[in-house]
Amino acid sequence: MKNNAYCVRIAALLFSAIVCCSGLGASAQTAAKPAVKPASAQPAKPASAVIDEFFKKYKEEGTGPALDYFFGTNKYFVNPGGLAQLKVKLDSVRQSLGDYLGKELVAQKSASGSLVLYSYLVKHEVQPIRFTFILYKPHNEWVFYRFLYDDRMDQEMEEAVKINNKRP
Repeated sequence: MKNNAYCVRIAALLFSAIVCCSGLGASAQTAAKPAVKPASAQPAKPASAVIDEFFKKYKEEGTGPALDYFFGTNKYFVNPGGLAQLKVKLDSVRQSLGDYLGKELVAQKSASGSLVLYSYLVKHEVQPIRFTFILYKPHNEWVFYRFLYDDRMDQEMEEAVKINNKRP
């Protein structure tokens, strides 16, 4: 009988310990803060948002800040000398074109969900220029991959209407 009472006491102590421990765990769980999604889980801005920000800076702040913003989206871009040359060239071209009047999307191509190209007719008072943006999304954010500009759209249009370019 003594043995039986001893077993009951041990069982009661174990039961009490389990109840206490589970109560602590339950109170610890209720006191915990809800899980916050990591920044990478947030939905990415579309590629067009990066370009829209570029054009906003181009209009309001000028060529240099717009290019700094666009190239700054890619932390692996490390050619400040090339960027400085591009700024000087494009700023010189921009001065000869007159005031910026707006932009029109000419073409949009997607190689995949992670690589896109946008081509814009950039309107100025004297003549238009074309900006071509290629963006890459290695993870969750769109980044600069390539930027091109030219003023050969009229030549391309002339070539496109030549008789020799027509296909049967």
